[in-house]
Amino acid sequence: MISDELYQNYLTMLLEGNRRGCLDTVQTLLKEGVEIKLLYTEIFQKSMYQVGELWEHNKISVAREHLATDITEGMLSAVYPSLFTGKQAARKAVITCAANEYHQLGGKMVADFFELHGWDSYFLGANTPIDQLTSFVDEIKPDLVGLSLAVYFNLPAFKVFLDELRSTFPALTILVGGHAFIWGGDDFCKHYPGISYMPSLNELERTILSY
Repeated sequence: MISDELYQNYLTMLLEGNRRGCLDTVQTLLKEGVEIKLLYTEIFQKSMYQVGELWEHNKISVAREHLATDITEGMLSAVYPSLFTGKQAARKAVITCAANEYHQLGGKMVADFFELHGWDSYFLGANTPIDQLTSFVDEIKPDLVGLSLAVYFNLPAFKVFLDELRSTFPALTILVGGHAFIWGGDDFCKHYPGISYMPSLNELERTILSY
């Protein structure tokens, strides 16, 4: 397990913009054999949720939130080569952010989690137009599609995006999640067949392992 002291030290360095300190912490944990999923759940996801809360309560600036996001994306890149354990699941997932959603970090973490469990994941990034997504899904024919939403105020546009995807692919399994749903809004998933809300990376892992 990752101690609270280590986490707090990492969070402090993240908020200070201490990229080298964050990297040293992550590399040390990797050398010590800490599970990759713990890095993602107990360091990256936990710290970025806290950064988001600090920003929403005006305790840090947008600039500092952006800096923390950029550093975390760098940490994901540093860990990425360690994701591939050699096992293959013969499954494919397309992960993306809806149109007008420019926060892609959560979606990237989800895509990495699929790779960690042997899936081929296709991460399309932020602000993906619906016509481009449906075309890509038709080409790749994935086992599922994951949609990330970070900003709650984008929920109406997200629902329109989801309606189009569902109508085009009625049988497709769709997972949704992201920081936006901390404040509610996930109940709408109940009105769609084949759509599941993932409240955490741990829940995502349970879903992946059920395939």
